[in-house]
Amino acid sequence: MIIGVPKEIKNMEFRVGMTPQGVEEMIKHGHRVYVQKTAGEGSGFSDAEYEAVGATMLDTNKEVYDIAEMIVKVKEPIEPEYELIHEGQVLFTYFHFAADRALTEAMVKAKPICIAYETVRAKDGTLPLLIPMSEVAGRMAIQNGAHFLEKTFGGKGIVLGGVPGVKPAKVLVLGGGRVGSAAARVAAGMGADVTVADKSLPCLRHLAETMPANVKTLYASTANIKAELPTVDLVIGSVLIPGDVTPHLITKDMLKIMQPGSVLVDVAIDQGGCFETSHPTKHTDPVYVVDGIVHYAVANIPGAAPRTSTFALSNATLPYALQIADKGWKKAVQENADLVPGVNMVNGDITFKPVADCFGYEYKELVLD
Repeated sequence: MIIGVPKEIKNMEFRVGMTPQGVEEMIKHGHRVYVQKTAGEGSGFSDAEYEAVGATMLDTNKEVYDIAEMIVKVKEPIEPEYELIHEGQVLFTYFHFAADRALTEAMVKAKPICIAYETVRAKDGTLPLLIPMSEVAGRMAIQNGAHFLEKTFGGKGIVLGGVPGVKPAKVLVLGGGRVGSAAARVAAGMGADVTVADKSLPCLRHLAETMPANVKTLYASTANIKAELPTVDLVIGSVLIPGDVTPHLITKDMLKIMQPGSVLVDVAIDQGGCFETSHPTKHTDPVYVVDGIVHYAVANIPGAAPRTSTFALSNATLPYALQIADKGWKKAVQENADLVPGVNMVNGDITFKPVADCFGYEYKELVLD
């Protein structure tokens, strides 16, 4: 198969869809790999490293899209890329369709095979291609939250872990999954007073048994969340419904009961966001203030740590990409049930029900014969 790795063009996105090591594996399997020049530079990979393992370097993303049977990316295509995608081409990347009508409509029109990292699901119910970026995002959410709690950026002007004689900050983590648990561990390690809220009692039991002593658990009812907000300093929104829009756990009215200078970090912004007042921001302009509350809602948080993120993502995606390349997408999906929910769209038909329902499209069951 002919594999294409274009350079990411989303604002401040420095990750790359495949490392030189991944390209080398593809070539060992008999595939041809075309990489756009400088695609890996943001993650610390030179063109020479790709060429050394057998990749062919192309000048433009158009050349890559024109020649490739499968495109391996990190982020969803954005508007300048829509016209480059052609019918029947396999796109293997994050999509987050439910949060982006324009992208959904563009892919319906272009008719590629859209296999979304975020909805590939293992037999145990985990999301193996979302986990590595969730772990990075959870850790970075606390780093960023602590940064924007500084008075310079409109925060309360407090240190997350406190100091002797001064209480630590109170951190509320909404969602106890991969993002939330990673965030809670980092916040706890910094000395914060941490509460993790979730609706899954098995999840809360697991967290209670495995988290440090300064992490408490809470059932995520609206009443319980509202009771925490008047004294909380930092809230991490990390709730995920795979492939669907995230519910708003903090409404605009709830901001009025929070202390000015409190910080909301919305890690779920790719799927619409946990907070009613969230809208996507960029690394170059990451925060804004609503009713005195600082909002951080960067849609590609791991993009700021591209070296770590690219290695972590490639470790997870490469085995699946090899299966698709070796067998063709249909046979790969037939033989690996993990990939079935990952197929969100086929030749203009939406084959992932939450996306179809979100925008009123007809849902078409995936047919692999």
